[in-house]
Amino acid sequence: MRSTTTSLGGSKGEALTVLGIDTATAYATVGIVRDGEVLAEMAEKSGTGHAGTLPALVSRAVEAASGSLAEVEGIAVSLGPGSFTGLRVGLSFAKGIALANGARLVGVPTLEALACRAPVTFEFVAVVCDARRGETYAAAFRRRASTLERIAPDVALPPERAAAWVAATLAGEAAILVGDASERYPGSFEALRGRLEIAPFDDVHPSGSAVALLGEGRLRRGESDRPEALVPTYVRASAAQRNLERLTLTMQNAVS
Repeated sequence: MRSTTTSLGGSKGEALTVLGIDTATAYATVGIVRDGEVLAEMAEKSGTGHAGTLPALVSRAVEAASGSLAEVEGIAVSLGPGSFTGLRVGLSFAKGIALANGARLVGVPTLEALACRAPVTFEFVAVVCDARRGETYAAAFRRRASTLERIAPDVALPPERAAAWVAATLAGEAAILVGDASERYPGSFEALRGRLEIAPFDDVHPSGSAVALLGEGRLRRGESDRPEALVPTYVRASAAQRNLERLTLTMQNAVS
């Protein structure tokens, strides 16, 4: 399997201020970084109420960084996989800021940003997050110096299969599991205890500054995304899409 490598921070050079937004999970979180340095970090466990929480978090982060939104040159936003509603809230808000002040916009994979939050003492990081409706989102990474190397793509799996997938992917390695799936489905992940470290989600949760640092790396490489073309990464079909597919199949069977 071909691997991809992501820098955990941008290279030095011209001053660059980046706002990071992550609303893919129960946490709404915002961070501001400049030249690889974290200036502000705000997070609130707001469940599904990100639309009401996010504007206040951004204002508080800007105030803590002693700046203004007009000074932000880049917007990095978590693209998923994650909560369908949460992703749309974060992406819409990020697009609005980018269009208002002319900042460049970049998307960042949610599970990759969460993997960056794992303690640096672990070489391997598995990320498994609750996807609702009895499924999880999972990915795996290897830490190499200041980079994360993806060793497995994002997948959607039932909890039991996700736990088995983690065991098979990181068998015998000094690894840590992050994400909220082990707490949401404790029975499914019980067999992993003792085989690798399992981090409490409230200790290692999404971070706006992690998203901002990954976004800064992309921006310094001259990359950016067109706001009108940037869409969430769902990995699986939404409930509305599945309902439409079932309705279409039912109608086809009715006329056949």
